[in-house]
Amino acid sequence: MPGAKIVVLYPTPKDLDAFERAYTKEHAPMVTPQTFKGMTKFVASRIVGTPDNSKPQFCRIAELHFPSMDVLKAAAVSSPAQQAVQHAISISTGGTPVFLVAEEDVRQF
Repeated sequence: MPGAKIVVLYPTPKDLDAFERAYTKEHAPMVTPQTFKGMTKFVASRIVGTPDNSKPQFCRIAELHFPSMDVLKAAAVSSPAQQAVQHAISISTGGTPVFLVAEEDVRQF
């Protein structure tokens, strides 16, 4: 059974420093296995550039990993998870974050 993940793309905010403070001090600490039951890994990536040196469309990408789609779905509908989603939206001053659900096809080399 493939793993599954929630991917969140945060648009570049109006004030990057304020967003980073809110994201790292308020939001990221909310993303725990207690908030998202069954989550096995949380990856928070900060976008530092683009290959062509244009302005990035997004400033952060968050990935919440789960062992299966069923576990992801159960976690996503919980009240604590919904509160974390609302917080993510509230700190995203560059626009509403893009929320995606993906199945993983992992190949180790």
